[in-house]
Amino acid sequence: MEAQNHEVAALVEKISGLHAAIAKLPSLSPSPAVDALFTALVAACVPASPVDVSRLGPDARKMREELIRLCSDAEGQLEAHHADALAAFDNPLDHLHRFPYYRNYIDLSRLENDLLARHVPGLAPARVAFVGSGPLPFSSLVLAARHLPGALFDNYDRCAAANERARKLVRADAGLSARMSFRTADVADLTEELAEYDVVFLAALVGVAAEDKARVVAHLGRHMAPGAALVVRSAHGARGFLYPVVDPEDIGRGGFDVLAVYHPDDEVINSVIVARKVADDGHGSKCCKTEAGAAAPLQAREEPAAREEVSF
Repeated sequence: MEAQNHEVAALVEKISGLHAAIAKLPSLSPSPAVDALFTALVAACVPASPVDVSRLGPDARKMREELIRLCSDAEGQLEAHHADALAAFDNPLDHLHRFPYYRNYIDLSRLENDLLARHVPGLAPARVAFVGSGPLPFSSLVLAARHLPGALFDNYDRCAAANERARKLVRADAGLSARMSFRTADVADLTEELAEYDVVFLAALVGVAAEDKARVVAHLGRHMAPGAALVVRSAHGARGFLYPVVDPEDIGRGGFDVLAVYHPDDEVINSVIVARKVADDGHGSKCCKTEAGAAAPLQAREEPAAREEVSF
């Protein structure tokens, strides 16, 4: 235990130093200095660690909250930068591999699709919502093109400029652009339309603080259709310094049955939680069943599906 405490203390000290350096940057737009610091931060956070970010002291907790917001800002600027660069090509989708985290998004989208297929068997979504899609909606693009080719995708982001950038990326692909819309809206303002979706994906940085994330999940639970699937991106261990950690119990309290929780131990940074909107069984009680009729189990850890080489 003492060795673990020293390991956690050393990690928090290292991340605090990186936070201080990042906070002093004059801009978070991509540059050699920005790239070097965030590369060092990711390298520090990805390895397995005994740290539990929910048990940090007040100063470390405040530092983590500020760091996640800085990461969110930097990620938005990185995506906007690359979206603009990709838009200069005749067909931007042919050049997605230029994005530095291309492989991570390919693997994360495959993982999410595999978990959906495993835990919501028989699901063939006709309409999908991605909340928090951003200026470079990589996940939606990969899911729509490779994994859910029969589905319509509605992408939601609060930033109109982000949506405009995203539209330019699909302009040259008539089939994909016909299946993808980009809508400027806050998730808190979505109500009746949420009931139209078979699956809702919730991006990691929608609701940075735990209480904000819980409110978003509860809102989705009030308005999504019974039986619809929810895929939530979370984080585990030291990766919780990069992204918000979602408590599966908050998802349950939001009106969902949690079907799976998966924590990658490779380059995929985000954890994935798959849940299903609870349905009324007609007797005043709530239930959510799998296709086979059995209550869906919570999987705290699973073996990853076999890797495949993916080209867009």
